[in-house]
Amino acid sequence: MFENLQDRLGSILNGLTGRGALSEADVSAALREVRRALLEADVALEVVRGFVERVREKAVGAAVLKSIKPGQMVVKIVHDELVEMLGTEGVGVDLMAAAPVVIMMVGLQGSGKTTTTGKIAKRLTERDKKKVLMASLDTRRPAAQEQLRQLGAQTGIDTLPVIAGQSPTDIAARAVQAAKLGGHDVVILDTAGRTHIDEPLMIEMAEIKARSKPHEILLVADALTGQDAVNLARNFDERVGITGLVLTRMDGDGRGGAALSMRAVTGKPIKLIGVGEKMSELDEFHPRRIADRILGMGDIVSLVEKAAENIDAEKAAAMAARMAKGKFDLNDLADQIGQMQKMGGMGGIMGMMPGMAGMKDKMASAGLDDKLFKRQLAIISSMTKAERANPDLLKHSRKKRIAAGSGTDAAQINKLLKMHRQMADMMKMMGGKKGGGMMKQMMGGLASKMGLGGGMGGLGGGMGGMPDLSSLDPKQLEALAKQAEAAGLKPGAGLPGLGGGGLPGLGGPKLPGLGGGFPGLPGLPKKK
Repeated sequence: MFENLQDRLGSILNGLTGRGALSEADVSAALREVRRALLEADVALEVVRGFVERVREKAVGAAVLKSIKPGQMVVKIVHDELVEMLGTEGVGVDLMAAAPVVIMMVGLQGSGKTTTTGKIAKRLTERDKKKVLMASLDTRRPAAQEQLRQLGAQTGIDTLPVIAGQSPTDIAARAVQAAKLGGHDVVILDTAGRTHIDEPLMIEMAEIKARSKPHEILLVADALTGQDAVNLARNFDERVGITGLVLTRMDGDGRGGAALSMRAVTGKPIKLIGVGEKMSELDEFHPRRIADRILGMGDIVSLVEKAAENIDAEKAAAMAARMAKGKFDLNDLADQIGQMQKMGGMGGIMGMMPGMAGMKDKMASAGLDDKLFKRQLAIISSMTKAERANPDLLKHSRKKRIAAGSGTDAAQINKLLKMHRQMADMMKMMGGKKGGGMMKQMMGGLASKMGLGGGMGGLGGGMGGMPDLSSLDPKQLEALAKQAEAAGLKPGAGLPGLGGGGLPGLGGPKLPGLGGGFPGLPGLPKKK
């Protein structure tokens, strides 16, 4: 969603941080570019004006221009203002009311209200352990009520039985009554949409609001609609009074202007964002993390949360134990690739890694994208159990059979085997006597934050290979670097074949030994 804006702002602000001293003219020139970048990203003009003026006010002060690193101070000011524009703190769906808590979903047709209703219901059921009832008030769109019923059946969540001929307001009243009788904690009302805002729609929303007395009125808006989304939010807020926003299709290739504008224009928080088609792909909106991502600072916290959600703790501990003994077969490699895909694939992970967003293009041009990993999984799936456990069995005739079964060729199978060998060798080095301390320290970092005591084997030396920097002082980092060299790993090696450089942006020295950093990426093969 924010890739274009991220690239533009990144290059503008990098130009500032590279200089020793800044003049007022330098700051003004950079802010002109920032203004242009935001307007191109479809951010509302009034929002851009206010943003640039606030940044200018702070950035041309003597404290910035005379500070030791004025460029970095300007970046910090831009970051803080972005956070302010998006809403300082993340705000979740408010359930602090007498049961049943009524949540009313409003928005235009096609914005994803019905699917989002199902996603929110699933989230409240699984995360908050609430008993939820969903009710469709859309009597105009063909099969709208049937769609919600099917979503309920798919997720195991109660839906209000349909009675033909009832008006939306009567359905709303019946839903609240049914929720009281059924002992439900939350009732979600999925209202009708229109192709555009019109008077009958607004009158209907006001009547439903009066009958059902909702605690939350969430406006569902398509993040790809740009400027129109801002007018939509303003209209709904003036006529119905919304309590929060839900942005759908945040995984699309839109320019992100709606997300940056709607909060500033309405003053209402963005509570949730839809990041995919699946019912589980709904995330809380955290302004600071989004600002970090836009400025290329990564989003380690979201990455850890995503890992915690998707990684099986028992499997992780078992894999960590195997790796500590230097064991690593093709089943382990397939597990790692699978875990990575669950976390959003290579692109998703790289986008959250500090300083790594720019590496995505380099990796894609080197052919290291999610398609490559799908091919690798196909190759491993075409092997027998014995072949996966012992890759040395793979001679020419077997490779020929595997290539036919996976739709690949012998060259791709050889690349996979070479990659596996490199990872296995690395695991042996890290699990051996020389690097044992390093393995233990590296596997513990993120794992302790995730509550996976035994280390993060599910990402096997991959994401688990990231030490917990917050608890390491410079001496410990230095010792870690020496351990890495003793184990035969050069510090700052970064991603072999992609120019190295560790993981800039995490503070302190470059992280040693992240050559095998990503799951399924031991040392990325160099481009030939």
